[in-house]
Amino acid sequence: MAATSPTSDRPSLLDGLDPEQRAAAIAPRGPVCVLAGAGTGKTRTITHRIAHLIRSGHVAAGQVLAVTFTARAAGEMRTRLRALGVEGAQALTFHAAARRQLRYFWPRVVGDRPWDLLEGKLRLVGQAAHRVGLGTEPEILRDLASEVEWAKASLVTPEDYPVAAARAQRDAPASPAQVAEVYRAYEAIKNNAQVLDFDDLLLHTTAVLEEHGEVAREFRDRYRCFVVDEYQDVTPLQQRLLDAWLGGRDDLTVVGDVNQTIYSFGGASPRPLLEFTRRFPEATVVRLERDYRSTPQVVALANKVIGAARNRPAGSRLRLVGQRPDGPEPRFAEFDDEPAEATGVASRVRQLLDAGVAASEIAVLYRVNAQSETYEQALADAGVPYLVRGGERFFDRREIRQAMISLRTAAADPPPTELVTAVRSVLAPVGLTEQPPAGGAAKERWDGLLSLVELAEELAATVKGADLRRYVAELEQRAAAQHPPTVEGVTLASLHAAKGLEWDAVFLVGLAEGTLPIQHADGDDNAIEEERRLFYVGVTRAREHLWLSWSLSRHPGGRRHRRRSRFLYGLLPEQHPDARVPRGQQISKAAKPRCRVCGGPLRDTMEIKLGRCDGCPSTLDEELLARLKNWRSSRARELKVPPFVVFTDATLLAIAEQQPHDRHGLVSISGIGSGKVERFGADVLAVIRGERG
Repeated sequence: MAATSPTSDRPSLLDGLDPEQRAAAIAPRGPVCVLAGAGTGKTRTITHRIAHLIRSGHVAAGQVLAVTFTARAAGEMRTRLRALGVEGAQALTFHAAARRQLRYFWPRVVGDRPWDLLEGKLRLVGQAAHRVGLGTEPEILRDLASEVEWAKASLVTPEDYPVAAARAQRDAPASPAQVAEVYRAYEAIKNNAQVLDFDDLLLHTTAVLEEHGEVAREFRDRYRCFVVDEYQDVTPLQQRLLDAWLGGRDDLTVVGDVNQTIYSFGGASPRPLLEFTRRFPEATVVRLERDYRSTPQVVALANKVIGAARNRPAGSRLRLVGQRPDGPEPRFAEFDDEPAEATGVASRVRQLLDAGVAASEIAVLYRVNAQSETYEQALADAGVPYLVRGGERFFDRREIRQAMISLRTAAADPPPTELVTAVRSVLAPVGLTEQPPAGGAAKERWDGLLSLVELAEELAATVKGADLRRYVAELEQRAAAQHPPTVEGVTLASLHAAKGLEWDAVFLVGLAEGTLPIQHADGDDNAIEEERRLFYVGVTRAREHLWLSWSLSRHPGGRRHRRRSRFLYGLLPEQHPDARVPRGQQISKAAKPRCRVCGGPLRDTMEIKLGRCDGCPSTLDEELLARLKNWRSSRARELKVPPFVVFTDATLLAIAEQQPHDRHGLVSISGIGSGKVERFGADVLAVIRGERG
């Protein structure tokens, strides 16, 4: 493909990007780190960056490999690239990319037929547990499988598991020694059967590239430019695979937000994102903080949620700035019991539907999947269509399978009509009538078929001359990636499953102690902060309407002993009847302090003050430290006291590292009490914001 000049390319490709997005899109070849807050247009930014690199002649489309963490996100990236005229760039999940590479190189490296891929590991984990003498109940097997997955993602062998699990404070379903035996037996059973699990795709691909120079050279000749989305969620195994892909090169763009790190339980770590500029000192760093998703009211609440986090590293201090017009204030509601809460939510959903909000633009989000049933019942009683994310997959539904068969047949000899008309004609015999059925299962099936037509409309609008063959190829690709089109219905989903999605209206439900934060997180500062980030992810899914609710009892007539979540403290309006902190719910000061970087215990006064271990990387803002010292000198002269009376050097150092956004953040720094905050807090916060100093 002939390359166009950057100058001729920019007006059409880069117009519409804000200054920070543009800076990321046109940054030099690499390395580039984009710190992108929720709703700041990161997918738009990185797809425009890929398109700009290709059109400017820096790299060919076939030499680009973009990886992310969900098939849906990868599908969205491919759709955006296609709309920008980019064909041939790879946008895949880590596992999908590794599977392709391993399949290609397997005959050369191993020599026999490729091993089959396990769709799930519970059956083999059950055999391993039985060998070790552990129970084989489904709950135990799921927990054991999770431990095996964590260990492999963390590059931990069965021999190393007991020590690693203790260090990571894993809440295992059996003793560490027994889990290690299950892990060892599982690997033996799997290898004897000559099958791979999903973690093996990454492990074996990494080994092939590290141990076979000829294969590595061929791969690196093919792929020259790498983009990693959601980099805060990378595991040690994924990072090692990325390093093998790079092979010492630095043509790498990473995008992430430490505030949205919510998969630590699976081995994910924000450390590679936080340490990116230490690894690549010459890296271009761009911060995206303009929020185009949510109203200023939702953005303000999100900033309060994450602003209350303890010991935030410098790389996480993104403060969103809402760009949309004003909207309604978030609503808070307390209920006597869970069914009453679900009924209240269903009633409010019905009001939104009557006001013209589409059902597909409404979501009910909860902490654990077990909460779904009550809301399913309440919505059904209110006559509201809904979809449970994580339930039956779209492309597995009977009517969709039938539609795919009919479309494939028609594509073999496509009719000479435009795409949308052809798709409607093919789907009519399958059940796509002109008018929708009244409701129930028939309406749900009709909605699914209609979404296939809407996908054809989208393809026709973005790909010139798209025909039925091209449409079926797109469907096949989406089915393989489990990237379904939008189907009408209120979404019910866990907070983890909602990551990467957004809706006009979001209901965050069950916000009670023991549920959010989840009960087993209590007593572990790192786990509590991850629960806070999960709450933050939920808040930032809402574009306009945000409802936050909790109930005092699980069942009608039950004892009302629950308390609203500690994360709601400071969020409720002053006039709200539940605005005060419930008795006994104040944040405990007795929790053992832990490092904000690695999570290890802090050993001495200076480590506690800085909030990090002595060996962990500093997040010091030296310019801020200089401003703080200038302010302290001036204030000390005014008060006619030595500077240390205002704040000690160590305290200023801690402030310059932790950069608190509010008084609560100042008080969380060891050595700053309420008296100091009352006297100097407003000045210090102004210096941090750059308004003084």
